[in-house]
Amino acid sequence: MAENTREIVLDSLLVLEKEDILSHKLMKDVLDKYDYLDGREKAFIKRVTEGTIERRIELDYYLNSFSSVPVHKMKPFIRNLLRMSVYQILFLDGVPDSAVCNEACKLAGKRKFHNLKGFVNGILRNIAKHKKELPLPDEQQDFTGYLSVKYSMPEWLVELWLGEYDRELVERMLEGLLQIHPVSLRFPTTWNEEQRESLAEKLRKAGAEVRQSEQLPYIYWLENAEGLQRLPGYAEGNFVVQDISSALAVEAAGIQAGDFVMDICAAPGGKAMLAAERAKYVLARDVSEKKTAIITENLERMGLSNIEVQVFDATQTDAEYIEKADVLLMDVPCSGLGVMGKKRDIKYRVSPESLKSIVALQQEIVEHSWQYVKPGGVLLYSTCTVNPAENERMAEWIVEHFPFEEEMHRQIFPGEMEADGFFFARLRRKE
Repeated sequence: MAENTREIVLDSLLVLEKEDILSHKLMKDVLDKYDYLDGREKAFIKRVTEGTIERRIELDYYLNSFSSVPVHKMKPFIRNLLRMSVYQILFLDGVPDSAVCNEACKLAGKRKFHNLKGFVNGILRNIAKHKKELPLPDEQQDFTGYLSVKYSMPEWLVELWLGEYDRELVERMLEGLLQIHPVSLRFPTTWNEEQRESLAEKLRKAGAEVRQSEQLPYIYWLENAEGLQRLPGYAEGNFVVQDISSALAVEAAGIQAGDFVMDICAAPGGKAMLAAERAKYVLARDVSEKKTAIITENLERMGLSNIEVQVFDATQTDAEYIEKADVLLMDVPCSGLGVMGKKRDIKYRVSPESLKSIVALQQEIVEHSWQYVKPGGVLLYSTCTVNPAENERMAEWIVEHFPFEEEMHRQIFPGEMEADGFFFARLRRKE
């Protein structure tokens, strides 16, 4: 692997530490910038950058065990160089440990850290030597700390989940968040099996691994595909990226052919577009032009004409639509704990305080929007998180304060069905 590939990873990690930018957005920018590299090199950049971010707590624990200087006191360059190198030693089988150590020392020298090459080399070779028996917190004495390090999750989040779910489920969920997820594609629901398989075969011929979901026939899992926009069927609007959990939420709403559907927090538009294939008409709204532009771009490609897209703040009430919607899709802003497997720095950004403030925002949206539902109509409340305060307890709060009754709810945990962590509840407005 060329040295400059590792340098790209290192520079990306330094940008993330210094600037307020989300890792998945930076990753997209980096891969676009270095689009001329071959697929193997781009895959290396993506894997090592994302893996180093995702496993940071675990990597720092090992570094602190082997280094005389605590990780937080290291120079940013050395800290990130060590993190990405330890990630390669522990998680990339195809790269010899000696090569990782040598390349790290070369990079240190290239960036004028000659005097620290010995320090870097010593730590990496020591970790490589002991990689089969690296220390973890004692599972019996400190189960929270053990899970935190093993699955690289902040302790307070582990404690939150251990307070809500049994140990086995929490560990399964933490494991699920670290799994490499396939991309979830949704084909048009109007297609028959023959049409779906025809496109799947074209995708296979383009080099991707494709398999059909067992839960929903129009969802296909995609792996080893480079650049979705280059794949057959993309330009023609034959598929859209949509997680199966999001599609299951729309299915749960029970949308009928003559229905008017409102989606009040609609970006990037997956639910609204799936609803449009079922309903008569969909009004898709979001809070900014930036967000609605994403919806418009997707639905133009998909060729859907029965959706109207508008900029509207869901914390305001639009009197024009009171009691007009047969189905109201309310996919509220949330803590995003269910999608940490894809957006790897969420876990370092959320806090107990931010969870409380997001619950307050969710309640504000419900208070200003519930009236859009016709008597007898459906409010489909959903989030992409695993936090009962935002999910089950929010559904209970809605039923308690407004004229709805709960017909069903479902919490999908990370790792279940290869899906994101997701929650949805179908609430029926009383006649």
